[in-house]
Amino acid sequence: MSGRAQLMWDEAVTGYDFGPDHPMDPVRLALTRRLVDALGLDREVEVVSAKPAGESTLRLVHREDYIEAVKAASADPRAADTSYGLGTVDDPAFAGMHEVSSLIAGLSVGAAEAVWRGDALHAVNFSGGLHHAMPGGAAGFCVYNDASLAIARLLELGARRVAYVDVDVHHGDGVQAAFWEDPRVLTISLHEHPRTLFPQTGWPEETGAGAGEGPR
Repeated sequence: MSGRAQLMWDEAVTGYDFGPDHPMDPVRLALTRRLVDALGLDREVEVVSAKPAGESTLRLVHREDYIEAVKAASADPRAADTSYGLGTVDDPAFAGMHEVSSLIAGLSVGAAEAVWRGDALHAVNFSGGLHHAMPGGAAGFCVYNDASLAIARLLELGARRVAYVDVDVHHGDGVQAAFWEDPRVLTISLHEHPRTLFPQTGWPEETGAGAGEGPR
């Protein structure tokens, strides 16, 4: 990787923990950070943190009623509203869920801001990539969609065109949904065939709508 690079990191992201039986174990984040240290990569990049995404930033993508539902479930996981995808098998509610999800989102937003300002040419948040969260609901282990929020922040700062390339095996449905009608954002997802894997979307004919519709 050429040019200045930032690694966005805060130990508190390991609190994004759906429980001991959930497949998305936060140990993966701690081990990745240890690997960075072991390989000496932290001497090649600037390791920085960022503030959690505030409500005005979260509202760039997420509905206010959903944010309030996340906050309520975070304060009392037993009161999670499953109509928002919270307290489900995929997205169990846990204490502090709003706070740590906001932090992960803030790290991705901070990465986007650093590149926009020219403080870095590249920035990475390996605790992020929560691309299934929808504007009004949690899905697929994702509470707040940090990728969509980073894009939305770039647009707020004045970016005229943003290309988002998703290389997860699962379709980046939440990011696609957030910018479905926005001609400023091109979403590209390279994923397993929708017929065989969650979330069963990402078909060739999904090309946006209205001003955001692209060529078929």
